[in-house]
Amino acid sequence: MAEAITHPPIGIGPSSSIARSARLYWAFARVGFINTLAYRLRYYTGIVTYFIYVSVYYFIWKAIYAHSASIEGFDFAHMLTYIGVGWIIRSFYFNNIDQDLAYQVIEGRLAMDLIKPVNIQLMYVSRAAGESVFRLALLTIPTALILFLVYPLRRPASVGHAGAFLVSVSLSFLIVAAINFAVGTFALRLQSILGLMRAKFFLLELFSGLLLPISFFPQVVQKIMGVMPFESISYVPMLIYLGKLNGAGLARAIALQVVWVAVLFAIGGRLWRWSTRKVIIQGG
Repeated sequence: MAEAITHPPIGIGPSSSIARSARLYWAFARVGFINTLAYRLRYYTGIVTYFIYVSVYYFIWKAIYAHSASIEGFDFAHMLTYIGVGWIIRSFYFNNIDQDLAYQVIEGRLAMDLIKPVNIQLMYVSRAAGESVFRLALLTIPTALILFLVYPLRRPASVGHAGAFLVSVSLSFLIVAAINFAVGTFALRLQSILGLMRAKFFLLELFSGLLLPISFFPQVVQKIMGVMPFESISYVPMLIYLGKLNGAGLARAIALQVVWVAVLFAIGGRLWRWSTRKVIIQGG
């Protein structure tokens, strides 16, 4: 028999202190970190996979630049660094919040989340943050060491750019997490979001600038992408790393990332409240 359950808006009560909330979501981040320990082999193979990705792009771009010294302001050294460091940071900001939500719905375990007196969105993002810290140690740093040893990747343009780059990458994680949570909320209404997740995956890979710098696209496409959050994920951090954003331009780029984080979190929260107005749980 199907039973309809209505759920109140998510949130933390006004009596909850900031310190208590911080400890609560820190605990969720710790759980995400510990749970990932069970999949260590995945990250060992991931190092090899990321190395292969960058190696393939190395030979492709080497062939392309054999006929041109510079393309859209990128010489071969710039492009190699753009691709190599781009894949390195992807290993950090990537997360599976949408997939986790989808499995919770499919396996009927979502009810356990619904009864928790916490902000569900922050809970999932905190878990993803714990997983990203784990990947930072077991995947991101080892991959970076290998790529920098094998290929002549450039260092950050300056110490200031390195600091801004780290801030930007952290914001990239929050943007991806917010997008994935928003996509994952549709699992409550659609039951299966496999097609939606695949579409989202390819959109992020292409429009984030990971596979190709945004400046390589036609002007019309660049303008369209300029009003979407995707280029803030990979393209902006890499421009900062290479020193192609400075001063006011750099500040505006990071400020825009902060705006997108706020907007996407707000969208995700509204989608969650809409999705949980009526949840159907199959059972007897």
